[in-house]
Amino acid sequence: MKPEQSLPIRCDFCGACVAVCPVDAIQLDEAHWRLFAERCTQCEACVMVCPMNALEMKHEEPV
Repeated sequence: MKPEQSLPIRCDFCGACVAVCPVDAIQLDEAHWRLFAERCTQCEACVMVCPMNALEMKHEEPV
């Protein structure tokens, strides 16, 4: 699993997800966010704290 932006895009770039991520897996600039998936521990803190419900956990498809 990994956090992904939910559709429709609701992010208002408030930075709440960045502030709670214990492993600095999310980077935010003025109009974009980036997930460093290799750092993500799937704790879901970013999903739970987002006031816009802009993130959700997605299961990765098996290869």
